[in-house]
Amino acid sequence: MKEHSPQTLANSLEDNHFRAPDALLKAQQLANLLDTAVKVPFIGISVGLDFLVGLIPVIGDTTMLIASLRIVQLGRSLGLPAPLQKTMLRNTIIDFGLGFVPLVGDLVDLFYKANLKNVRIMERWWIEQNKQQLDARAQQKLLEWEQQQDSVK
Repeated sequence: MKEHSPQTLANSLEDNHFRAPDALLKAQQLANLLDTAVKVPFIGISVGLDFLVGLIPVIGDTTMLIASLRIVQLGRSLGLPAPLQKTMLRNTIIDFGLGFVPLVGDLVDLFYKANLKNVRIMERWWIEQNKQQLDARAQQKLLEWEQQQDSVK
């Protein structure tokens, strides 16, 4: 876990630049596109390109495998530990393998959102690594809000 000195922490909070890294933000956007981009009317299930393109036998599933592997690569670029990368890879391979089962694979794809699962792994890990800075930022925002409320009175 990264330790931040009080000065480093104060500087980053003053800069107002503390946010999730670009790789995590890209992974979130890609996972949403692949798994939940469109809400199906009347049944309330969200689907994405993974489901829609996956309806095309072999080519669709292979194309979506490549897109899903991009999320795993983004996790690697963040410095995600190897066991978490392996879990993400396993989720991706399960999703890919299920896609080859005619009809059943397409139905399972509605509910097994491997890309979102992988992004959640990345998010949890990043939050653990930056907990001290996130807590300090939340405390700063709370104090700003309290001051704003006091000035309204």
